[in-house]
This record gives sequence, C-alpha cells and structure tokens, in this order.
Amino acid sequence: MRLVFCGTPEFAVPTLQALVDAGHHISLVVTQPDRASGRGLETAEPAVKLMAVSLGLPIAQPEKIKKNPEFRAQLEAIAPDAIVVVAFGRIIPKWMLDLPKYGNVNLHGSLLPKYRGAAPIQWAIANGETESGVTTMLLNEGLDTGDMLLAHKVGILPDMIAPELFEALSYVGAPLMVDTLRKLERGDLCPVPQDDALATYAPPLTRADGEIDFKRTAQQIYDRWRGFQPWPGAFTHFRGKRLVVHLLCVDQKEQIELQPGELGIRHGKLFVGCAHGMKLELREVQVEGKARSSAEEFIRGYQVRDHERLS
Repeated sequence: MRLVFCGTPEFAVPTLQALVDAGHHISLVVTQPDRASGRGLETAEPAVKLMAVSLGLPIAQPEKIKKNPEFRAQLEAIAPDAIVVVAFGRIIPKWMLDLPKYGNVNLHGSLLPKYRGAAPIQWAIANGETESGVTTMLLNEGLDTGDMLLAHKVGILPDMIAPELFEALSYVGAPLMVDTLRKLERGDLCPVPQDDALATYAPPLTRADGEIDFKRTAQQIYDRWRGFQPWPGAFTHFRGKRLVVHLLCVDQKEQIELQPGELGIRHGKLFVGCAHGMKLELREVQVEGKARSSAEEFIRGYQVRDHERLS
C-alpha cells in the first residue's frame, strides 16, 4: 500500500519499521514538532522522526493539522491508500479521515472498548488488570470509538510496570498492524462496532494522580505505583516535605499493626499502614531536594520514629 504514517513516541517505532519491512511504501511520516524537554530544556526529536531519518523516509512536523492548507495539499497529492496512526498525540481532522480509500487505521494500546483515551496502558496497570492488549481500529470523529478490526491479548504480570507493558504492546502491535492492512486490502476484514455500554475511559495522567492515598489498600497503591512509572510516579509528604517513593512492595509477613499513613520500623525496614490493616514496605525514597536513598539510609538520616505519619 501507499501509506502515510502518523506517530510520535517510541511506542510507534516498531510499527513503522514493520510496515517498511513488509514492503509498504511510506510516502510520508508525520510526527509532532521537536520539543524542549528535560531539566535543561534541550530540544528533543521524537523517536518516530529519528527512525524515519534512519530509514530515509520523508518527514513532516506540522504545528497544526486541522486548518493547515499546505499540509492538506501535501497529503491530497500523495493520495494514500491508508493513513496509519500510532500514538500520534493529535486529533485526526475529518478531512484526513475521509481522504484514504481504506481509512485511518489506528493501533490502540488496550482491548477496546475498555480504556479509551490518552493513557490506556498506565490505567490498565493502575487498576490492577491482569490482561491488556492492542486493538486496530478505523478512526472516526469520536475518542477511540471507531469500528474494531483485529486485537491481540497480552497478560500483565503482577510486578510489571508501565514501561515494560508499553514495550511489550509495541512489539505485539507492529505485526498486528501489518496483518490488519493485508486483510483490509484483501477484503477479509469485517469492522466490528464497539459496544459503548462496555467502554471505560483512560484520561491523561496528571501530577496529582501520583499522590498516595493511604486509605486505599496496599495492593491498590502498589498497582498505581506500577502504572504511573516513570511519571507521575508515587509521592507523599514527610514532615511537611514532598517524599517520592521510588520502590515499594506489598508486605504480608511483618507482624505490625499500623493505621493508614502511619510509619513503623522493624529490623531496619520501613513500613506504612494502608486500608484494611494492610501495609507497604517502602524500600527507596527521596526527600525533595535530596538524593535518592534506601529506606535504611532514610531512617538513619532523619531519625525516623515509629508512629510518625505520612500525609
């Protein structure tokens, strides 16, 4: 097929590579503009752009796409058979939806209709799901509401964090997209409408999502920590200062009773109470403005006492 590929982060890179390997003609790679990132605010190029450069593919990085006559003329001149969209980060306007013969084919990081929205992978883990996957679908003007094409399930391991699931799904999704395009071209696919009654929403993450609520169970807090890696992570407050929790685990062995948010120290280990008498072991933490430290270093450096509280 003659394709236009729209994508931005690392998640989209395996699909771009797979399409090239499958012999498709990528007439244009569309990705977001270079952005300043990191503490030094140095300009960073999107992962998809870097891959496109290495493959010798033409690239466009429009600031706007909905009302951009030059960009629209460029795509109309290409007249792609399909537009492939993978984690592009932009809403596809109607004129792009209507342009290609086979439509705009999207790879979404969930088993639709569950987890429509911007952060399906993170929320699946944060909500304690044991299974996720990827779905290819035809985009429409709704938010991940288009007809489904193919899907592939992937198990979520108990200790899996979001970056690990991102990587797993990206490599599962790449051949699924190739298979989807092949079957679309052959007429072997029958798009299936989503059941809106089964839909759930995965909103964009905010910094506030990382704040620990010790009224949740230890497992719920742990799952949210796994899902919100590397950002917004998990944090609380200790003696009025922000305390980032880098490593933690659910504890079911230590015989210690703690109220939600209450700290307990046993054998150099740091525990905190959660809902229903459950507790977490905090293994690595970081007080704002200070270096990351082990629980033992934190206890010793701050002379942490039993029954102090996090909030």
